[in-house]
Parts: sequence; C-alpha cells; structure tokens
Amino acid sequence: MTKSGKKKDVVSPLGLGPKSTRALNGIGIFTRMDMERAGSVAIYIQLKRLNPKSVSLNLLYGMEAVLLDIHWTKIPKSVKAQLKQEVSSSL
Repeated sequence: MTKSGKKKDVVSPLGLGPKSTRALNGIGIFTRMDMERAGSVAIYIQLKRLNPKSVSLNLLYGMEAVLLDIHWTKIPKSVKAQLKQEVSSSL
C-alpha cells in the first residue's frame, strides 16, 4: 500500500504493462499477493469472460511469470501447456 492508503498497482519490470495492470486493477488485483491468492488461471478466466477479444494467453503467461519471478518469455513450454490445459478445463 502507498502512504495514502491505496494499494499499489501490479507494475512489473518482468513484462506487465499498463493495459494489463488496468485490467487487473479493474477486478481487484493490485498486488502480487492478490495475484497469489486468486491464482493466474482464475484471474485469466475472469478477465477473458469480461473481455474475450482483448485478453490473450500472453496475459496469463505474464501473470504466471510474476508469480514465478521470471520474464514471461522464460516460462518453460511444459508450464505453458499446463496453464493452457487448466484454462481449457475451466472454460
């Protein structure tokens, strides 16, 4: 939280940009801890249902990268496949 009492945006040098940050903030995800509690797949599904045309798997990978503390392009193919499978079984 900031000194003013507002939660800080999820801003990451790992790849989450302002558009993704605004989308996350719009559903109440402001911090990494918020993201950890909800889980990247659940957040992705919620955002995809709200904005099916503008939410891509890159956002899912970006969120997972924040949780793994790596750049989203460094996520192993096996992890990407697992994430896609979880999304497919939940949609």
